[in-house]
Amino acid sequence: MLSLASTVIFAEAQTLKPFKDELFAYPGILSAEKGDVYRVVDYREMRDINERDAVSERRVQPRYTSTGVRSVQQDLALKTDAGTLRHVAVGKTEKAAIIVLYLHGQGGSRKQGVDDFTFGGNFNRIKNLMADNGGLYLSPDFTDFGDKGAGQVAALISYYAERSPGAKIFVACGSMGGALCWKLAGRTDTGSRLDGLLLLGSLWDESFFASPAFKRRVPVFFGQGSKDPVFPVENQEAFFRSILAKSKAYPARFVRFETGTHGTPIRMTDWRETLNWMLSRAK
Repeated sequence: MLSLASTVIFAEAQTLKPFKDELFAYPGILSAEKGDVYRVVDYREMRDINERDAVSERRVQPRYTSTGVRSVQQDLALKTDAGTLRHVAVGKTEKAAIIVLYLHGQGGSRKQGVDDFTFGGNFNRIKNLMADNGGLYLSPDFTDFGDKGAGQVAALISYYAERSPGAKIFVACGSMGGALCWKLAGRTDTGSRLDGLLLLGSLWDESFFASPAFKRRVPVFFGQGSKDPVFPVENQEAFFRSILAKSKAYPARFVRFETGTHGTPIRMTDWRETLNWMLSRAK
């Protein structure tokens, strides 16, 4: 009976239930390629920051959040061979149906990925999506964006994957955190275990083509602002196109937020739509 119950929960999690979809859906599609492989989204700072936030870039309006999810949020420290890993866990730490990690960029910390009020309430949404769908959301600290940091994140993934052996695992990387996304894709352990990568205002890495994740055709999502001053949208678009050039049917999607800047994809990416697409492609 227990086995049957866990199977039912897992099956249901393959399509995440809605959470404030009407507030977080893309505000308008300016153009789209067949199959939504590449879309240009209408982004306007006046509407999407000034009208959405009670305090600009600091506190979103209350209707965008549901803070009851904090009842299943824990600030934890995990001792591993890679060191003690401080991280915040939201949802089921065992027998989770789906696991999503967010890796912050330069100057960030584990606290960024669980802040309910910044980035338009989008982190609160992913927390609620995981809690409502029998999932687990993780936002860790790590030492750096190199091999050591990747090893720490890999250890965290291994720990929770062993406690939720049926879970699909997705890693979202903001800004410089993308360096870790690509390193995880290239590792034998995590590259063979991940089910999706989300690059949010992030960078590109040609080593991906030789990675276990690429060979497994792990879905990749790119969200990028057209006016990103850190990682130019043209470079990320070119890398995205190079993936499709190597494999026309590769499960990759690109959302360009027109006039958006560096942090726009973290604020505007539709978590539920993206994860449901990845779940539909996961093997």
